[in-house]
Amino acid sequence: MNEPTHDGDAGDAGDELALLVADVYELAGALRGAGEELAAVAGQTQARWQLLSVASTGDATVSHAARRLGVSRQAVQRVADLLVKDGLARYDRNPDHRRSPHLHLTDRGRDKLAAITEASRGWRASVAAELSQAELRRTRKTLADIRDGVAGA
Repeated sequence: MNEPTHDGDAGDAGDELALLVADVYELAGALRGAGEELAAVAGQTQARWQLLSVASTGDATVSHAARRLGVSRQAVQRVADLLVKDGLARYDRNPDHRRSPHLHLTDRGRDKLAAITEASRGWRASVAAELSQAELRRTRKTLADIRDGVAGA
């Protein structure tokens, strides 16, 4: 395999980026599968787990959650409505935008999220066992740099 060069040869780096994108998609699929299994311990799905997590961070709106998760607003709206219907979340008035309420977790929603988070603790430790914190930080920075590059392109 050709190593990317630093002399402006975008071909090799572009090829490596294409392979990395394929790897990221494959990883995303594997993570979704694992997420489904982990969320099931609390009677939830991976999509519901993701939205519970985003809603736990504060004053998230459906649009904010959709941007954060990289999915359509409509998809998030469907899941949010189900969480509200099941008593795991509630819509609260948003003083900045009356037609875009905040999604907040109820006590039951926080309990579900805590149960899933606890169930994922051993799984995360097992997956991370062969990796150092430095490697993980470096990988996160690289992925953030690529994400920023894609957003700026």
